[in-house]
Amino acid sequence: MAVGDGHTLYVEQVGNPGGTPVVFLHGGPGSGCQPMHRQLFDPHRFRAVLFDQRGAGRSTPKYGREANTTQHLIADIERIRTLLGIERWLVVGGSWGATLAIAYAEAHPDRVAGVALRGVFLGTHEEWRWAFVDAPRIFRPELFAAALTLLPEAERGDLMASLARRLRDTDAAVHVPAAFVWGDYERTLSEIRPDKAVPLPASLTTPTGGRTIPATPYIEAHYYEHDCFLRQGQLLGEADRLAGIPAALVQGRYDLLCPPQAAYALTQAWPGCDLRLIEMAGHALPEPGIRPALIQAIEDVADRARA
Repeated sequence: MAVGDGHTLYVEQVGNPGGTPVVFLHGGPGSGCQPMHRQLFDPHRFRAVLFDQRGAGRSTPKYGREANTTQHLIADIERIRTLLGIERWLVVGGSWGATLAIAYAEAHPDRVAGVALRGVFLGTHEEWRWAFVDAPRIFRPELFAAALTLLPEAERGDLMASLARRLRDTDAAVHVPAAFVWGDYERTLSEIRPDKAVPLPASLTTPTGGRTIPATPYIEAHYYEHDCFLRQGQLLGEADRLAGIPAALVQGRYDLLCPPQAAYALTQAWPGCDLRLIEMAGHALPEPGIRPALIQAIEDVADRARA
């Protein structure tokens, strides 16, 4: 689906063509949709629409950061809804997908029948700093130190800013190693027991070993440097626009990237929204208890929307 500005989106539908319409918004930004995301939806009950956002997954251009803002993504969601002839739909998202879901619902509340979210992130500067600096420095100090010492001493004052600058560099010898460091660092923080996490490289010149270059760090750094293209505190400040929309938030108790504070604050500002804390779980969808809780949240929100 061509959406202008040189971007073409990959869009798919799964499930029952006559079922309850629902759109899924993936995380990152930049991670793209995965097969496990389809499995969140009962194929007999739902007509699920999934798409790779600008610069992500099977959309082109890959890593494309031009004309890639929250406002562009909101407009893309509306284009897809209109093209498919859907009047109102449920909106489901996790992590950055939750950020985008909230922003979309606040912009178009009349098109949203209900919302189910995982790992709420409100896109504030404080949340970025917690996720990439404060939380790892407190809970995974060895990981934080390893990432920091990969950088030249002059660049160690601000880990995120330094990696983001490298990700903007046109030299592959500079941006590719930074992408692997950013991606592996974040993935380790997303799991409460990251047994399968790949260790950070010994240096920024370590060979990649044929691994696929991840798209997510490029797009995430772009959104980080532009404050998610949101005013500070915008999503929480405009939560009154969501009044009357049924919602359920699934939240890992020990989510280091998106801790429960944001989800709790959102429920306080959003009438009709309930919070479901999952004990002994971190951030990622495969974390213990997260996936079944999100599936149940989707079902419950659909029931409430139909009622």
